[in-house]
Formats: sequence, structure tokens, C-alpha cells
Amino acid sequence: MRPSGKSLCIGATIAALAAISIVDAAAHGIPPHTRAAIEIIDRTEGRALPIYWHDGRRYVVGKPGNEYAIRVRNGRPGRILAVMSVDGVNVITGDTASSQQSGYVLSPYESTEIAGWRTSLSRTAAFYFTSLPDSYAARTGRPDNVGVIGVAVFAERAPPIAQGDLRRKDAARDEAPTAQAPASPAAAARNEASGSAAREQQSRLGTGYGRSENSYASYTQFERATEAPAETIAIYYDSYENLLAQGVPVAPPPLARFRPNPFPETGRFVPDPRAQ
Repeated sequence: MRPSGKSLCIGATIAALAAISIVDAAAHGIPPHTRAAIEIIDRTEGRALPIYWHDGRRYVVGKPGNEYAIRVRNGRPGRILAVMSVDGVNVITGDTASSQQSGYVLSPYESTEIAGWRTSLSRTAAFYFTSLPDSYAARTGRPDNVGVIGVAVFAERAPPIAQGDLRRKDAARDEAPTAQAPASPAAAARNEASGSAAREQQSRLGTGYGRSENSYASYTQFERATEAPAETIAIYYDSYENLLAQGVPVAPPPLARFRPNPFPETGRFVPDPRAQ
């Protein structure tokens, strides 16, 4: 396995994909020994999901139907490569995930949100919480790892000091193919167990292949400092009821809040007074 290759760059030119800002790592709660901070953002409700710890694992509560994004913050002065998986599937290539696959490159102190499965250099299909049979992984015949989001973080190899001779550069490039469209729901049916096991599967949450959105990215070169990730972060998710049943100390979901509308009468034009 080669530590160098072609990965996707998310930079200042990206609007739909990335929210770029230069930030202070300590001010954003990135511990000194970590490379990046990861959050799950509920896009439908506009909030970061609280992380609950249980038996050494991170958990978040997902709400069926809500879209979400993975927020990554690089807290270091060098570039990093973030290889991301959802339900055991690489979010760029659609392949069964491996840490050696394509990922996103973040500049020093950059923050960005990955909101969907990449279908091209200009489009993504939105992540949303859904039932396990409707998840992208299950619909493509891979339901075994549904319910976990993973980020493998790599540091960049430092440039060599000039020695008077040229070092050979690896010419091999890892392309990022377009994520395949989901198979028909019948494919998921073949993977379902019977009886109570099937009912339990259906009640678990997975991540769906949602609406198509503008999301721009480009290729860039990145040479990994090591073959193994410098850090691997896993965040498990499920419904509030399921996590509570597993003993995860989750707080009750927030109540829906009524937001007054400052202009309740919209969509009308000035009426003709003669018609009154």
C-alpha cells in the first residue's frame, strides 16, 4: 500500500461543501494530543449533536429523516488527510471502507463540513438518518457496519532536505471513482434476517443516500507521513430509544420550539382597492 496519492482538496473556493475559517485550536476544544476534532451536525435542526461516552465509545442520537454533516476541524499547523467512512463505506468512492483510500485534505487550522456521499467533483447526495434497510450500505449489500461514522486522520510527510540528488516520486495515483447509485430495495431484502432479528435490524438507524446538492472539490497531492493513521475516530449513532436500551446515558431529545414568523402573510401582492 502506497502512502502517497491523489486526494480531494477542500479549500476556500468551496461554498456548499465547506465552511472555511482560521481558528485557534485550543479555543475550539481540540486537545493538544489530537490532530482533529470531529462533530456531527444535525442540518435539519441546525445544531451540533451532543456526544455521549459509554464503555469507551462515542455516541450521538440521530433523528430519523434529519439530514446531517460531519464537521472536521484541523487543529494543527500542517495539512491533514481525513479519510471518512459512514456505515463502513468510503464517503468519496462508495467502496467498502479502508483507511488507505481517498480522503479530504484540510489546510492548517481549517474547518469544514462533509454533508453527503460524493457523486462527482461538483455534487453530493445528502446524508440523512433513516431505517437500516433504507441505508446506502444496506441497499448496496453491506449492512454489517451500519451505525458508525469513522475518520482516519493522517499527517503529511515533511518535504525532504535538498541533498543534491533528486528523489524519485511515486507516479501512481489513486483515483476517486464516482459513488455508485444505490441498488434497488430488493437487494436489501436479500440481506435481512427473519423473525425478531429482522425487526431489530429495521429499528436501527443507518444513513441514507439523499437529495443531490452542489458541492465542489478538486484533486490535490498528499503524501502520508505514515501508512497507519495518526488518529482514528469512531462515532456510533442510533435512535434515542435504541441507545437508551443499550445503556448509553443519553439525554432526552430537545422539544420542538415554536418560532414566531415576523411576516406571516407572504406570497401576496397589493390588492386593487376597487375590488374590495
